[in-house]
Formats: sequence, C-alpha cells, structure tokens
Amino acid sequence: MQPHPPSIRLPLRPPAGCVAVFVCLLLIVAAVTGLAPKAQAAVCAADIREAVTAKRAPGGTPVEIDCDLALQPTDTVSVPIAYSGSRASGLTLDCHGATLSGAAPGIRALWVRSLKMANGSWDRPHDILVRDCNIVGDVRIEGLGRNGEAEEVRLSSLTAGHTERAQAAAPTRITFDHDTFTAEGGIPLYISPGATGVTVSHSTFRGETVSVALYMDAESARNRIIGNRFEIHTKWREMIAVDGSADNRIDNNLFENPWKGGIFLYRNCGEGGTIRHQEPQRNVITGNTFHYANFLVGRPAVWIGSRQGISPYCLFRPDRPFGSSLSALDHAEHNTVSGNHLPGGAGRLIVDNDRNNVVADNR
Repeated sequence: MQPHPPSIRLPLRPPAGCVAVFVCLLLIVAAVTGLAPKAQAAVCAADIREAVTAKRAPGGTPVEIDCDLALQPTDTVSVPIAYSGSRASGLTLDCHGATLSGAAPGIRALWVRSLKMANGSWDRPHDILVRDCNIVGDVRIEGLGRNGEAEEVRLSSLTAGHTERAQAAAPTRITFDHDTFTAEGGIPLYISPGATGVTVSHSTFRGETVSVALYMDAESARNRIIGNRFEIHTKWREMIAVDGSADNRIDNNLFENPWKGGIFLYRNCGEGGTIRHQEPQRNVITGNTFHYANFLVGRPAVWIGSRQGISPYCLFRPDRPFGSSLSALDHAEHNTVSGNHLPGGAGRLIVDNDRNNVVADNR
C-alpha cells in the first residue's frame, strides 16, 4: 500500500536563484494554499489500454489505473476499472465515447475507492475526472464502506466524531462530466458514506433500476449535481436519494416523468445498526425541471423529510446520545427548494414535512 505523501515544508528564506523577492513570495503563497502547479500525471502506456480493452467475460479482478487513460470511441471495457488510494489522485479518464460495461449482475463498471493502511488510517484518492464515458452498470465512490451498513461504517458510527472520520477517509473532488450512465437494475451512481465534493455535470441517466438513479449516502457532503438529464425508469423509488447528506447543490437538471418521485431528503434511523450522525440540511435544489407525462399519477418532485422515523428498523436502532439514536426523525432543515418547474404535474408536488426550510417560486 502507498504511504501518505509528505507534507509541504516551506523554505525559511527565498530559494537561491530567485531574482525578485516578489516572485518567491508568490511561490510560497501558492505552496501554502495548495495552488502550486502539480506535476502532470503520466499518460498510460499502450499496454494499459490494451489490458482494459481486451475481450473477456464481464467482471474479474479490477484493473488498477494510476495514469491518465484515453480510450477510443469504439473501445469497450468489460473488466472493472479501479482508482484506488492517493496514487490515483489528479488523474483523468477520457473515454471519447467508449463504453465501460459492468452490466453483469453485481459487477461494478468503475470504482473510486480509498485504501485502508496497515496503521488503520485511510489513503484516499482525490481530484479525478471521468468524462465522455458510456457507463453501463454501476459506479461506486467508496471510503469507509460500500454503503451505510458496511461494518467499518457501523463501528465508526458508534462514537462521536463519525462524520469527520467518514469524510476524512472517503474520496473527494471526483468529477463526472458529459457521461452517460445506463442502469441495468442496480444503482448507476452511488456516493458512499463520507464522500465530498463529487460533481456530476452535463450527464445523462438512462436504463432501469429497482432503486434510485443517484444515491448520496450518510455523512457525504458538498456534492454538485448540475445540468444533467434523468431519463431513467425507477421502478419503486425516487430518482435522487439525499440520505443524511448535507450542503449539496442540485441545479438545472431535467427529470423526465419522475412518477415514483424526484428528489427525497431524509435520514435513515439506524438501518443495519449504523447511527446516522449528519442531518440532510442546507441543501439547495433550484432551477430544475420535473416533467410529468401523466398528471393523474405522481409522487412528489421534491419531498423534504420523506421518512420521519416510520421505518421498522427505527425501533431497533443503537442506544447512543447522538445522531439518529437520539432522534429517529429526519431533521431535514435549512434547505432551499426554489425556482423549479413542474410541467404536466398536478397536486402537491413539493412537500415539506420539516421545519425552517425555504420553499418558493416553484411552478
């Protein structure tokens, strides 16, 4: 496993060879703020591209990527691709329209994950760009665990400070731009507990899922879902689940016929024995269009506080003086839902079941 990168040490005096003190000061400020130019990632050699595009049955051991990978439009990748740990940071996957296919049941197409080190710390990837990919199957961004019921997540949740630990361990600043996600029954994009700064922009969600199109799990935060098309058919659930996730922006997206629901904000109350610490608060949902094709049928486009402790497992949640153990309610407060359009819809399509939210100018 890769050790954590060394911390930056600043020089006590301008480096030798500097002509102007002003230039040296700029370099020092850049180092302090993290704005110093980073070394450009190496381009993947031809054998890496050949390894990921070789014809084989779907699944198997993921191919670990630690270089900038560019594919051809006609390429099809059937083996899972993994970006693991800090060595995958700063990389770009540019598919140029190629297909990443994990369509076989239970198989990931793309994995962005943190690695647990021998000393118990987590080595996480950051600043990864995935663009112009046709992704068939599931994508997971994973830190402490694959979902809210994973054992590492559960154990961490039993003590105070869980949100901070989960966020420090999970991938951050992962961007999907101009991609197409095609579901084959599963959840096409799952943002697991603690992931922060995930951006999904100008992308399309298609296919069919028995669950949701995009899941933002507990303790995740500051994600941006901007300018996307949700054409996916969700058989039983809403299109976007905001489960104990906070400070997210969901702007200017198109939801085609969200008759099972658009965006639901809630907090699970102890499912799988995991305490959810963070509340679904300070989320901004604005400028979206929810186009209902059948006005006689339709669950809400946005539902703030959609659960409020009604699930049976709330009765068996762990006994601790914090989070969802202290209260099974959603506490979905201080959210803003404004300027959204609801053509073809009828009835109560924006539902606010909590307090201190701003709901305005939705037409």
